[in-house]
Amino acid sequence: MPLALFTSPGPLLFQLGPFSLRWYGLLIAVAVLLGLMLATRLGKQRGIEPALISDLLPVLVLAAVVGARLYYVAFEWRQYQLNWLDALAIWRGGIAIHGALIGGTLAVILYTRWRKIAFWNLMDVLLPSVALGQAIGRWGNFFNSEAFGLPTDLPWKLTIPYANRPLEFLDQSTFHPTFLYESIWNLGVLALLLVLFERGVRGKLNLPKGAISCTYLVAYSAGRFWIEGLRIDPLCLMGTPPYCDGGLRMAQLVSLALIALGALGLYWLYGRRQPLPDPSGVQA
Repeated sequence: MPLALFTSPGPLLFQLGPFSLRWYGLLIAVAVLLGLMLATRLGKQRGIEPALISDLLPVLVLAAVVGARLYYVAFEWRQYQLNWLDALAIWRGGIAIHGALIGGTLAVILYTRWRKIAFWNLMDVLLPSVALGQAIGRWGNFFNSEAFGLPTDLPWKLTIPYANRPLEFLDQSTFHPTFLYESIWNLGVLALLLVLFERGVRGKLNLPKGAISCTYLVAYSAGRFWIEGLRIDPLCLMGTPPYCDGGLRMAQLVSLALIALGALGLYWLYGRRQPLPDPSGVQA
């Protein structure tokens, strides 16, 4: 595969006077639009009105962005403690997907309580769209030349501009395209969830409410755990990037917790054969 396919053209799509459009912004917009279309289609099969999903969308996106930024800033406070206003400058980069998941989940809990709809039923409809959005959004890292992995000479290596390389690797030019690994992994997670969803709707598979959500937690987190081990910009529980002093990265620790949580949920659904507790207080 030609190396040029893995050399970023830069973050800017085009600029017209003071107006500029960045690839990352375009990709997020596309991900939100396609996610809405997919969630609406799946929602109809679960008896959820399209208006309920479209009304939730702006709140969900805002909560996810705020959660992603707060999570990142909390673990990188040393960068912001002398000028905390910089923590608001999200356009300069610095978000974390696990923070987005936390923020989005809290928004869904509040929304389902307000609208009196079953939490797990809605989450099962939303999470395939989340996987799709993650697969698309990761390409923003490619255009920004960020979130890449350790140096490598593999055929699918990614060329990183000198200005974007960390100090430890200024003499290296090609790195693992971890954005690509996670994008492909998330497409696989999406395919798995859609197959399970369709088989459940057709009655070919016993799929209790919440099973799709638990499967997402296990499947996505398993991929994130090993991909995170390749990245050179992790949020470290202890130590400093790129190796975190040989310990687990924060995303790996959270991934292990989510795998355990998803596995426990599946055991609860299939082993104990009991419905998951619903934060909305509504029976599915």
